[in-house]
Amino acid sequence: MSAINHRPLGLTVAIVTLALDQLIKYTVTYPLALKSRLEGIDILPFFRLRWLENRGVSMGFFHADTDTARWGLVGMTVLISAFVGVWMWREKARQDVAALGLVLGGAIGNIVDRVRLGYVIDYADLHIGEWRPFLIFNLADAAITIGVLILLARALLLRDKGAKTETLK
Repeated sequence: MSAINHRPLGLTVAIVTLALDQLIKYTVTYPLALKSRLEGIDILPFFRLRWLENRGVSMGFFHADTDTARWGLVGMTVLISAFVGVWMWREKARQDVAALGLVLGGAIGNIVDRVRLGYVIDYADLHIGEWRPFLIFNLADAAITIGVLILLARALLLRDKGAKTETLK
């Protein structure tokens, strides 16, 4: 199959990811009014919805407190998203196209927040007691992470398969 047959899959994954991300962010912002609930909302013993306005990127790096920094982050993430979009468009492997769709949809979801609000809405707080193995995140962050992990796993597994095939010849 040619790469063109996988483009609709990648675009569908990106659009669904973006739509779900924005729907959940709308829900925690308005119907749940999470911002006004200082303690958050307990969903499960290990999962709580908590409001966080993330003005930086991953793990608080590149904190954007000024308009210049904010728009710099927007510009940087738009460039990265464009790179991912071009890669997705050219990619031939169906699984890689789907993974890139997750990354692209998640990245655009966070870009939309930063453009509209000046920050990214984070709300997912996974914890075991007081121990928090992750920072508070959102669906877009999870989609980006899962997409990147799929790409890395496939690259490592396929590379190892290719190396074994070469040594057998």
